[in-house]
Amino acid sequence: MDVAFRIDRTSPVPLYFQLSQQLEEAIEHGKLLPGTLLGNEIELAGRLGLSRPTVRQAIQALVDKGLLVRRRGVGTQVVHSHVRRPLELSSLYEDLEAAGQRPSTRVLDCSVVPAPAEVAAALGIPEGAEVHRIERLRLTHNDPIAHLRNFLPPRTLEPTAADLEATGLYRLMRASGTTLHSARQSIGARAATAEEAELLAEPKGAPLLSMQRTAFDDTGRAVEYGSHLYRASRYTFELQLLVRP
Repeated sequence: MDVAFRIDRTSPVPLYFQLSQQLEEAIEHGKLLPGTLLGNEIELAGRLGLSRPTVRQAIQALVDKGLLVRRRGVGTQVVHSHVRRPLELSSLYEDLEAAGQRPSTRVLDCSVVPAPAEVAAALGIPEGAEVHRIERLRLTHNDPIAHLRNFLPPRTLEPTAADLEATGLYRLMRASGTTLHSARQSIGARAATAEEAELLAEPKGAPLLSMQRTAFDDTGRAVEYGSHLYRASRYTFELQLLVRP
């Protein structure tokens, strides 16, 4: 484990919390990859000049969050990172990339289909009109994190599977001349179906975060409708709340 930790003994922040926060940051930014062994508590305590109970408390805090696991005969091991995503008009690919999460994409479908009623209403087009349907599985460190379905109206973008595997959808849209301006979005939660559970490596019935978004360009035209599912065990939406003046 080649990560430097900075412990400030003059800080009012408890030592265990300083260590747990730095460990969590290293996991989230890909400095400690899934499967990494942290070594035993005695070794880590000696290296940092901390007591063993302090190190144990720091590790337990991350075990409770599901980021670390203690394995008998193996030691403490990184399981995965938990992605915290701000609610902004950005793509999941770009947010993961900026956080050092090493995103990758598995394209499940890229075709032209008649617009279902829900999609047509969101995009402001007739039901049955042709739309590009894009279905992808987004992964970080080869571990699935989200199942994404997107629909684009005609003449917005004609992506290939290779394009979608190489980068994010919004980056492709901007490169094609679309100026993303605003979006209308709703967030919910539900249990995973058997098919969704298999795609996202979760048990059937596991909690999933759902998100529906309609994005608009600078002329007010709807240019994308997305219906996404995220693993609640791996993913959190973050909001900043302001007091109304």
